[in-house]
Amino acid sequence: MRTLFRAVPAAAAVGLALVLTTPASASEVRSAAGVEWSTEFETATAAGLRWIEPSGSFSDDLVLDGTLSNTGDGCYAVWTMFIDDFAGSPASKQAEICGPGSVAVDVREDYDVTTTGYLWICKGTAATSDCAPWETITWWPINQK
Repeated sequence: MRTLFRAVPAAAAVGLALVLTTPASASEVRSAAGVEWSTEFETATAAGLRWIEPSGSFSDDLVLDGTLSNTGDGCYAVWTMFIDDFAGSPASKQAEICGPGSVAVDVREDYDVTTTGYLWICKGTAATSDCAPWETITWWPINQK
C-alpha cells in the first residue's frame, strides 16, 4: 500500500511536468518539429523552418515558414524550384522586398521521397541571373508534423 501512495504523487508530478513543457503556440510547435533553413545574398537574408505535413493526398506537403530581411536599399526576392522524378518546375518567386525591412516567406509544395527542392535569393524582383548559390531545402532530416 505504501508504494501506491508514493506512485500516485510521482505520476502526478510527471503529468504536470509534461503539461508545463508542452509548447503553447503554433510557432513553438513548428520550431519543435522543424528543420532550420537559411540563405543570404548581399544585404538580404532569408531564414526559417521547414517540415512535412500530411496533405490527405498521395503525397505530403513540404512547408517552409520564415522571413526575408533586407538591411540595404536594393530589391531582393526569394525563389524556389522543385524537381520531382527528374521533372523540374520553373523557378517560382516566393517573396520580395525593396529597401530595409522584413517580409514573410510561406511555401507549401507537394513532397514525396523523389522531390528535390532549392531556395535562393536574387537581386531585383524579376530576374534570376544575379543570385546567391542554390540551397537545398529537401536534405534529411525533414521532420514530419
